[in-house]
Amino acid sequence: MNRFSICSCSLLFATVLFSCRNQTASQPGESPEIVREGSQETADSSGSIENLFNDSENRDRNIWQKPEMVISMLGDLNGKIVADIGAGSGYFAFRLTPKAEKVIGIDIDPGFISFLDSMKVRLPESYRDRFESRLAQPDDPMLRPGEANAVIIVNTYAYIDNRTQYLKTLYKGIAPRGRLLIVDFKKNDIPVGPPDHFRITLNDVRRELVSAGFKVVQVDLESLDYQYIIIAEKE
Repeated sequence: MNRFSICSCSLLFATVLFSCRNQTASQPGESPEIVREGSQETADSSGSIENLFNDSENRDRNIWQKPEMVISMLGDLNGKIVADIGAGSGYFAFRLTPKAEKVIGIDIDPGFISFLDSMKVRLPESYRDRFESRLAQPDDPMLRPGEANAVIIVNTYAYIDNRTQYLKTLYKGIAPRGRLLIVDFKKNDIPVGPPDHFRITLNDVRRELVSAGFKVVQVDLESLDYQYIIIAEKE
């Protein structure tokens, strides 16, 4: 998943339309600069993790997704472990890596896990130990008890089956006072995202979070044109 816990056809749909496009292109100044070594693009720790892929759709996504703003809503990540559920090809996971003690890129698709691993070796050496890919199950993110201080789920939540039960399982993998940030598409006539029947309302997300034991601490309908942001904490 950027399409986690999805039935197989939904997984393919979500993967192709959104998170499969999770590529590590960043904005200038975000993490290591790309330099050329022969025909290979590599990342140099002196700059930022930028343009490992030349994808015009991804550049458009940078405009409406506002990844750095979204990440900033997690607060200071220094010394913290962050899990990206539905990491796809690492659009958020690799942006998080320079900011956190460790990032776990979680996906149920072995193809994306292989891709994340192939990108990990192209990171600066100082960042490689901070990143781990992890193959999960549709009903279990495979986090150890209290392992993550923060979790993000971007463009994936609506594809999770039995969401309340999934959140209860996820709850166990989050440290006390840890944060869960969910970003997903609004149910509006908007030019990006899946068909309306693949979307879930903000109110439904809020209700499911509370049912699973989380405390909703922030709701943002304004910062992103096409998506809502909801932040919850483990009490």
